[in-house]
Amino acid sequence: MAYYSTKTYGHERGLSAAFRQPRATHSHCSLLHGYALSFSFEFKANRLDDKNWVVDFGGLKELKDWLEDNFDHKTAVDATDPQVGLFIQMEEAGMIELRVFDDGVGCEKFAYYAWRAADVIVRDMTDGRCICTQCEVREHGANSAIYRHEPMLTTTSVDVIPNGVNA
Repeated sequence: MAYYSTKTYGHERGLSAAFRQPRATHSHCSLLHGYALSFSFEFKANRLDDKNWVVDFGGLKELKDWLEDNFDHKTAVDATDPQVGLFIQMEEAGMIELRVFDDGVGCEKFAYYAWRAADVIVRDMTDGRCICTQCEVREHGANSAIYRHEPMLTTTSVDVIPNGVNA
């Protein structure tokens, strides 16, 4: 039996982050732009704690702090951005608070980074009883991205129907 609970951050006012995707060719996303990001997490446990909770939300201050430190009034840049040096100069001049991400930026990447942070934090605080199964990041009401942690399917994990069509 599995139990699930969810927690959101930033839905009231958002975490104001600016970023750009320098490889974007069909949109404004190659330009520095910002969103009030919000984050939603799903947690899972096979058994509840002594309070009958999946996770004690009061114990997630570390996650809230991590989100604010990385996204609230921050400029997020890919380490491979051709202009990363200019962003570093802007931070040194006191113009921005810079966060350089080694593996890319964007809503999908932010969902992955936040999931990874939440999973480490919640596993630690519950002695492994609880995990984070997914994180959804919203740029605004029309756009979001979800990172869902699930094992990748392999040819050995796909059921084969007798007529040879894979399920």
